Amino acid sequence: MSVGRFLAGFAIGATIGAVAGILLAPKSGEETREQLGKMASDLAEKTDETVQDIKRKADTLISDAQEKSEEIMGKLQDMLNRDKGEAEV
Repeated sequence: MSVGRFLAGFAIGATIGAVAGILLAPKSGEETREQLGKMASDLAEKTDETVQDIKRKADTLISDAQEKSEEIMGKLQDMLNRDKGEAEV
């Protein structure tokens, strides 16, 4: 299961549960609408924070992978050059 699908399912489940709780609570319509609006705003903010965190982690992983691949390519090139030099002798 991918992280994106898990996060989407989690967010949808949390939203459904919160909305159901608010709608079933004994409050006036105005209070309920105000609370729903605040929840939507909070959810949007948390979702944005999560997306930004995932992007930062992905960027770090990509950067690390690029550095490792460059290191490996350098070592392979050194080995090939060394083998080539030994073969010419």
